[in-house]
Amino acid sequence: MRVTHGSIAKNVLANLQNNVNRLNETQQRLSSGKQINRPSDSPGGTVSSMELRSSLAQQQQYKRNADDGIAWLNVADSALQGVDEKVTRARSLVLQGMSAGNGQESRNALAAEIRELSEAIRSEANTSYLNRPVFGGTGASTEAFPKAGGFTGDSVQVLRTVGTNTKVAVNVDGRAVFGDGNDSIFNVLSEIATKLENDPDALKVELDRLDSRAATIRNGLSTVGARTNQLERMRQAADDMALNVTQSLSDVEDIDLPQTITELQLQQTAYQAALAAGARVVQPSLVEFLR
Repeated sequence: MRVTHGSIAKNVLANLQNNVNRLNETQQRLSSGKQINRPSDSPGGTVSSMELRSSLAQQQQYKRNADDGIAWLNVADSALQGVDEKVTRARSLVLQGMSAGNGQESRNALAAEIRELSEAIRSEANTSYLNRPVFGGTGASTEAFPKAGGFTGDSVQVLRTVGTNTKVAVNVDGRAVFGDGNDSIFNVLSEIATKLENDPDALKVELDRLDSRAATIRNGLSTVGARTNQLERMRQAADDMALNVTQSLSDVEDIDLPQTITELQLQQTAYQAALAAGARVVQPSLVEFLR
């Protein structure tokens, strides 16, 4: 096979172009900090990157859901603690009213305070989070326990997905906690106030009813605490998983900086050597030859 000066020059230029292309790719990786700048750089790595990014987005959504659920339950917890304090105060007032040493005027004052406590408890029972009553389920009403009428919500659970196949209810069943109709805490307190004024001897029955309702309120507090702990654990699990996925994504996408810098330096040296070798191989021009 005959080798001409033209073919030599063509091969030199082609090899120089290959060196320049490799140098450009390395410089691009170094400037972006990524091994994969386009799918063609690594089809397999691109697939892995897409799957890892999808998993990372999922874990981040779990964390947001857990945060929302914790905020919802914190509002319910604060309301129930306030209710528990007021029910405890109401019980103390009932015991005072049952004492034979209290006159009618004193019992009337106790009844007035009981009614004030009832309205304060109603306000707590209508506590909302993001304009939704925390004790109203999925009901459309803005108040779970309006002053006129009974419970307007429902017992449907408001769920938050906080993990694979894991959902946690973030609302509290207002009917189960506060009761409804004649069984409601509001009716019990109303009956107590009336009997304080008119029939103090019948307060024992109402005190038992109040104690029964106080137990359901404390059960509600326990439920809220257990769910909050579960959400916090799931949020931490999602956070840990997100960190692991981020590390895996970095392994797939990010460059090894020292290695890439070394590779760039070697390619620059090789390019300079190729230029020097090409200058020696390519035939000099007539002018250069005459010199």
